[in-house]
Amino acid sequence: MLNFTVGPVQESEEVLEVGAQPTPYFRNQSFSKIMLENEAMMKELTFSDEESRVVFLTASGTGAMEAAVMNSFTSDDKVLVVNGGSFGKRFVQICQIHQIPYTEITVPMEEPLTKEMLEPYDGRDYTGFLINMHETSIGKLYDINMVSEFCKKNNLFLVVDAVSAFLAEPLNLSELGIDIMLTGSQKALAVPPGVSVLVMNKRAVDRAYNLDVRSMYFNLADALKNGERGQTPFTPAVGILLQIHRRLEELCKAGAIAENKRIADLAADFRKKVKDLPFRIFSPSPSNAVTAMIMENGKSAYALFELLESDYGMWICPNGGDLKDKIFRVGHLGALTFEDNDRLVEAMKQALERL
Repeated sequence: MLNFTVGPVQESEEVLEVGAQPTPYFRNQSFSKIMLENEAMMKELTFSDEESRVVFLTASGTGAMEAAVMNSFTSDDKVLVVNGGSFGKRFVQICQIHQIPYTEITVPMEEPLTKEMLEPYDGRDYTGFLINMHETSIGKLYDINMVSEFCKKNNLFLVVDAVSAFLAEPLNLSELGIDIMLTGSQKALAVPPGVSVLVMNKRAVDRAYNLDVRSMYFNLADALKNGERGQTPFTPAVGILLQIHRRLEELCKAGAIAENKRIADLAADFRKKVKDLPFRIFSPSPSNAVTAMIMENGKSAYALFELLESDYGMWICPNGGDLKDKIFRVGHLGALTFEDNDRLVEAMKQALERL
């Protein structure tokens, strides 16, 4: 199968090779060394300073979202949440569950986040800001530089879900003043799902150590303390962390900027090759990670997804709910090439004739 979803994504032979090995014992110096190297390489790829720390959670990206909120805010806070799709709504739900006072900034699906949308909250009594840098459900990228400026001006604690934006877009945590960035193993890291990663600056680390977090598994202070010796509080997804190590070595050798360009070039190549097909890019500000396309010929997007899977050995991303038959998404992360784009576009042309 050729994988054009946005996660899990196409994995390289080198990553698959690591995954085929027996899972080793991990409460030893060998595994600790690997984990400390994983932390150092994640800091390098996110342009984080020396005082920053990295936590590897055996959990989905949603687990990291919840951990970030739980370990950063209390009922004494008041946070702004950008809600422009399924994952923005998830941050809202997490705030509700943990009784964190919040205000939603609702962004219509086919509109970008603008300065005008932020202005009503300027100079008010807010303490935090939650945003999905890339609303993966509809392929919409938010202007993180604009958000950073707003948060710096208002001294807001900034939590950025970069699950699908990490490495697909330029992201310098130190310059942007991001307190917590989170991502997942199955996106640009291009290994199996099961591990989420939180990169925390000193302010976030201090806050995690000082809050009374009522959770055993999602207590980041405990994770940070264990991480000092290259370990985790509980049994981690050892095999996936070893695959992450191999992948991080590859990425650091090339550099984050080179990977940004590689993914951007793949996205641009695909968009150029489908310009004559009956599709329209859905988002006004598409990410390099994924292209959300709306069908303009009256045919079913979900039927296209099913036919590509069953008859052509290719996966694209379907949508659910009201968008099921209208929108599909094509990912540009992982071990994909321009030639793979050619194969997908040709398969789409054939499939459209058959629908």
